[in-house]
Amino acid sequence: MSRFEPMRSRRRRFDDEPRTPRRRVPLTELDERAGSDPDGPPEGDRWSTWDGAEHGPDPLPHWVITEHAAVDTELGVVKTGKEADVHLVERAVPGTGRGVLMAAKRYRCAEHRMFHRDAGYLEGRRVRRSRETRAMANRTGFGRDLLAGQWAGAEFAALARLWSSGVAVPYPVQVHGTELLLEFLGTDDGTAAPRLAELRPDTETLCDLWHQLVDALLGLARHGLTHGDLSAYNLLVHSTPSDPRRLVLIDLPQVVDVVGNPQGPEFLARDVRRIGDWFAARGLPPQVGQPDILLDELLVAVGMPGATGTSQR
Repeated sequence: MSRFEPMRSRRRRFDDEPRTPRRRVPLTELDERAGSDPDGPPEGDRWSTWDGAEHGPDPLPHWVITEHAAVDTELGVVKTGKEADVHLVERAVPGTGRGVLMAAKRYRCAEHRMFHRDAGYLEGRRVRRSRETRAMANRTGFGRDLLAGQWAGAEFAALARLWSSGVAVPYPVQVHGTELLLEFLGTDDGTAAPRLAELRPDTETLCDLWHQLVDALLGLARHGLTHGDLSAYNLLVHSTPSDPRRLVLIDLPQVVDVVGNPQGPEFLARDVRRIGDWFAARGLPPQVGQPDILLDELLVAVGMPGATGTSQR
């Protein structure tokens, strides 16, 4: 007991005063108190977090579930990474048969994250409060949590902007704290679409994928952006009824403002060189595409046609 806490007075019980029997609590009631959330849903793992989250751009795709009565159910891990893990989540409305699979990208807590090279990526991003800036620079626990929020918010904003302009990216359903819910790219049974790095495409398919890649990168460049960490591991090849090999950009938390970031042209050149080398190594005909030519096109699109020194010819 704290010395500042007043002592509670206890009423004296007389010897001839009958005792009040204590109610025996059934074990089932104890189990319910200890093992369940009285405010939780009757099924699933949690109520839908749609209410209170920041929502994706309009028009909402028809498959997005917005009902407050919806519940989210965890179905497993799709991918693990240094900064975040991606989980498979089903959001459904009980009793209606309506449900949709989504990818839940969750940035890790401060002690388990490894944001690599983030100083360069964050050159163009600033917060107003000097205390927050110092905390992020010093990588304190508070600062690393702020960084996680910045990464989640940056990826959500980039995806919303790019999706609205027709760039091939997953639809961003919502962002809530450091959790980003995205369109799941895969089959109805929860099998994720393969990464480009997992495929061995023939020449015809390779040329088609290259043209899709050029369109996607030009779409970023028209917004003054580059992916920042582009490789064959963060490009998915998603099969749809209308397109059996649709190339989709993923993993954009580190998206870079090519003009606003002093290292922007270098990030752009590295993106093009890395993915260009992958295509060239698998037999992309030079008359179809060359990394140096693509880089020059992208620099023109971002408004920096004179920055050709980054092409490293």
